Amino acid sequence: MYPNLYFAFLDLLGWDLPALKLINSFGFFVALAFLVAHALLRRELKRQADLGHFQAQTTTAVVGQAPHPLDLGLQAVMGFVLGWKVLYLVFNAGEIFQGGGLPQAHLFSTEGNVVWGVLGAVGMTAWRYWEVQRERLPEPKIVEQIIRPEDLVGGITAAAAVGGIVGAKLFHLLEYPDEFIAFLKQPSLNAFLGGLTIYGGLIVGGLTVYVFARRNNMNFLRLADATAPVLLLGYGIGRMGCQISGDGDWGIPNPFPKPGWLSWAPDWVWAYAYPNNVNAVYGPRAAGYTGKLIDPASQPWPAFEGYGTYLDPAVFPTPIYETTAAVLGFAFLWGMRKRWTAVPGKIFAAYLMFNGFERFWVEKIRVNTTFEFLGMTMTQAELISVCTFLSGIALWVWATRRRSETR
Repeated sequence: MYPNLYFAFLDLLGWDLPALKLINSFGFFVALAFLVAHALLRRELKRQADLGHFQAQTTTAVVGQAPHPLDLGLQAVMGFVLGWKVLYLVFNAGEIFQGGGLPQAHLFSTEGNVVWGVLGAVGMTAWRYWEVQRERLPEPKIVEQIIRPEDLVGGITAAAAVGGIVGAKLFHLLEYPDEFIAFLKQPSLNAFLGGLTIYGGLIVGGLTVYVFARRNNMNFLRLADATAPVLLLGYGIGRMGCQISGDGDWGIPNPFPKPGWLSWAPDWVWAYAYPNNVNAVYGPRAAGYTGKLIDPASQPWPAFEGYGTYLDPAVFPTPIYETTAAVLGFAFLWGMRKRWTAVPGKIFAAYLMFNGFERFWVEKIRVNTTFEFLGMTMTQAELISVCTFLSGIALWVWATRRRSETR
């Protein structure tokens, strides 16, 4: 397992590039998921606009103005941070991250290069000033601008990202209240950023996108249909990050031999020990297993926290299962989006049913906190997945009947 791209490149390719320690493996795949989702959603909104499901909007803007001091000030701040902290870490990564050092402690510290910060501030401010001056007119004027549906993808993605992160953190704290209490006792940025729950991200992120759609006169059901396939694909890409980093999102112990019908697949598809996992876990948290150590001296790359650990017994690699299911679900919904386009909400309903069904059953072999609900023992994700599945059925029935009544 690789906490960041540095260890992945060093192990797989033999490339010693300390600056890559700045890019966490999970964060890289989350960013990749957003980029892929952005590209596919833009393509789908353009297709639906061509069919008349979304309309372009007209707005006004003032062009040709002189550079605004606030705009230049923001550019100066960003340039200073870029030079003071980011460039400092990049060019001094080999020295700062010797051995197993990881970037978080340095990234949120006061270490940096003030001279580079000043140069960054001057450079960014000058670039912005030149850019605005190039478009400046003798007299600023008001012009009409046409905003196409696909032009709003950046705003949709931003709304989903902000709402998703807030919701994922909120639901994680509800699931693990002891972590919230520990954070209040000893606040830290790393503690605040760590730990996310996907369903919280989907729920709150979905609400923020709904508000964005209403404010921009977009049909929410049509938008939900457009986002459903890319949500699944993005989820699958994110789960790849969980697998590669070994962040604890694994299953329960699997001591059983691999079945014959799975003989064609590698052993790690059935049971995986997650060597060098980033959580430094010797065994699943809820199971209390005692793990084993690999001798760091026998390995070719520097150690990090969690290096040398692996789970014993091996566990179900649930991120692999969820990635596979997400890719298959994406392929199905992406293929059906043109056939079901006459019924707004139908594709999103299918997504809700698929997502709820998949997550409910994978929870049966995942390590998670359980609680009692109406006399049943279940996890937070199981409860939400049941509600998600039932919501999908309800939306499917409602959308189908609504379509029949309007004919």
